[in-house]
Amino acid sequence: MEMFDLLAQLVVNGIIAGSIYALIALGFSITYRTVKFFHFAHGVVYTAGAYLAYTFAISLGFDFLASFFLATVLAAVLGLCIDRFVYSPLRQHKAPNLVFLIASFGIFIFIQNLIQLIYGAQILTLRTGPIKEGYQMFSAVITPIQIMILAVSIVLMFALWLLIQKTKMGKAMRAVADDPVGASVAGIYPETTILTAFAIGSAAAGIAGILISLETNIEPTMGFSAILKGMIASIIGGIGSIPGAMVGGFFLGIVENLGIWKIQAGWKDTISFAVLILFLLFRPGGIFNVKAEPERI
Repeated sequence: MEMFDLLAQLVVNGIIAGSIYALIALGFSITYRTVKFFHFAHGVVYTAGAYLAYTFAISLGFDFLASFFLATVLAAVLGLCIDRFVYSPLRQHKAPNLVFLIASFGIFIFIQNLIQLIYGAQILTLRTGPIKEGYQMFSAVITPIQIMILAVSIVLMFALWLLIQKTKMGKAMRAVADDPVGASVAGIYPETTILTAFAIGSAAAGIAGILISLETNIEPTMGFSAILKGMIASIIGGIGSIPGAMVGGFFLGIVENLGIWKIQAGWKDTISFAVLILFLLFRPGGIFNVKAEPERI
């Protein structure tokens, strides 16, 4: 019976972690499918979202909803600025994808160090008030914060899926992803659409950072692990696929947590990369078997 209880708890923990991975992967996939390069700086936008929420909620004393909203908006603005002032000039000069990747690493390191300069290297926390007792669910315990994280993540993922698949803006983003020249002929402005993709993807990353900071501590380096998990989830789901990002995130979270059943929790990252290698070897198109497209920009 104890073994079943432990298994149930690991699955619940995996679903909670997977909801965060899925949200990160979703934002990453939205930008990737539009510009076709790995936006590594997506991870530091995740970190910025957590620190912005801390600034508004703890430093300035705003209520939680206002802090959540303002931090999300500023995370989106940060994504816009990254594209407008770094990637857009590179696109105009027709830089190769390697240059975009190096620039993305540079942005990540710069903003991460800037955050550390402003807030210091110490660990901060967004949690306030007493810790509430969790609820029993299928022999596992889930806290009110975890329920909120899961609920908000699922609602946001569904809303983003509707935005990409059913709205005019989503259709424009898909058109630019498929053929930017053809989209221009049809009256779609690729640069405006790309900026929109970065704003939406960055907002998703910021929200993921805010949600995870409600349960864990905040530190300047938290974005590195997050973007790696988001990228892995995107790849195993099917790189560039919106449903794939969501399924891949939950799959990775559950596999990670089940994988540490008999070994130490420090092996989580190893399990993630092992899963990634297996997918690259035996199903490179991911769970949704997405066909690889030639990269461009």
